[in-house]
Amino acid sequence: MRLKYNAPTILTYSFFCALVLVLSLYLIPNLTSLWFRVPGRGNFSLTSLRNWVTLLTHAAGHSNWNHLVGNFSIILLIGPMLEENYGSSALLAMIVITALVTGILNVLLFPKPLMGASGVVFMMILLASFTNFSRGEIPLTFILVLVLFLGEQLLDSLNESNISHFAHIVGGFCGSLFGFFISPKRRY
Repeated sequence: MRLKYNAPTILTYSFFCALVLVLSLYLIPNLTSLWFRVPGRGNFSLTSLRNWVTLLTHAAGHSNWNHLVGNFSIILLIGPMLEENYGSSALLAMIVITALVTGILNVLLFPKPLMGASGVVFMMILLASFTNFSRGEIPLTFILVLVLFLGEQLLDSLNESNISHFAHIVGGFCGSLFGFFISPKRRY
């Protein structure tokens, strides 16, 4: 038997996020706060290259091991199936678009900075509910996942915390749109 790099987009993303956290925790203390956290409303400078870069890279920054493991336990569970169904390039594009959309909306709407892959997690959760989607039908699994996961986020958003429930909701919205408009490369 041999090991297979079965989901290159998901595995590379996971390893990159772990590397960023290791470097930030043990070698370069300000790495995450400088390059992997998008500023909030009022703190984004249009002339700062770093701010523009963080619109994407925030989805690779995590504050600690619990934050990283919480996100990547779901990404590593759902991601390989999505990558097999949609292809590596399409899934990478979905991750990038979700990161950019959550980053831009955070800069425009919220004063707190944003970091982490939770928007990507919720994109994947909603996208996965479309696994056996046929045009002209709305999967009941999608409705149930939408109500359970996003309903919980709406309720949780009423409480003050450091968690960006809005990023979860936006990620779920992105996953819903991808599921409706992007056909998997193969069907089961």
